[in-house]
Amino acid sequence: MRVRKLTFAAVAVVAGLSLTACQNDDGGTAESAPSAASTASSSNGGSESAGSGSGGADADQGSSGTDSAGNSSEGQGTAGGTGSGSDEDATAGKCRTDELEITATDATIGGDTEGTVAVDLKNGGGRDCTLSGYAGVDLKTNYGTQSAERAGEQAPPVVLKDGENVTFGIGYPLNDTGGSGVRITGLVVTPPNETKSVTLDWPGAASLPVTDGSGTPVQVFPMGSAGQGG
Repeated sequence: MRVRKLTFAAVAVVAGLSLTACQNDDGGTAESAPSAASTASSSNGGSESAGSGSGGADADQGSSGTDSAGNSSEGQGTAGGTGSGSDEDATAGKCRTDELEITATDATIGGDTEGTVAVDLKNGGGRDCTLSGYAGVDLKTNYGTQSAERAGEQAPPVVLKDGENVTFGIGYPLNDTGGSGVRITGLVVTPPNETKSVTLDWPGAASLPVTDGSGTPVQVFPMGSAGQGG
C-alpha cells in the first residue's frame, strides 16, 4: 500500500509538472501575441508613413503649385516687360529730313515792321516722329549765307503723327531804306537734330537791309510758332 501511494503521488507530481509546462507554453504563446500585435502596429505605422508620403506628395504638389504661381508671376513680369517694350515702341523717334515735306510761305501781316516766313513740316514717313528743338535756318544772299539766330524761347518737343504738320516762323527786318539791300536768293532748312538740309525758294521780301555786320537780323522761332515770338 505504501508503494502504491508513492506511485500515485509520483503520477500526481508528473501530471502537475505537465500541467505547469502546458501553462508555461500557453503563456509563451500569449506573450508572442503582443509580438504579432506589434508587427501589425508596425505595419499600420508603415501605412501611416505611406500616408505621410502621400501628404508629402501633396506637399510636392503644393510646391509645384507654388512654382506654377511663380511661373505665373514670371509670366506677368514678362508681360510687364512687353508693356515696357510697347512703351519704348510708343516713344516716337526723331523726324528725319527724308520723312518730312517742307514748304515755306510768306506770313507777313500788313502793317508789321518785320517780315515773317512760315515754314511748314509735314510728316510723310509712315510713322510718328518727334521734332525736338530748333530747326536750322540759313538765308542764301548775294553776300553769302546768313544763319538765323534762335529767338531764345523754349522749344518743347513736338510729336508728329503720320500725316500731321507743324509750322515755325522766321522773322526778318523789312528793307525800307530805299536801297537794293542784301538780296535773298534761297532758304535752307535743316530739321532739328538732323544734318541733311533742304533748299527752298525764298517766299518773303526780296531783300534785307544792309547791316553793320555785328550780327544777323534774322531770327528762327520754335516749332508751333508763326514767327515774331508766337
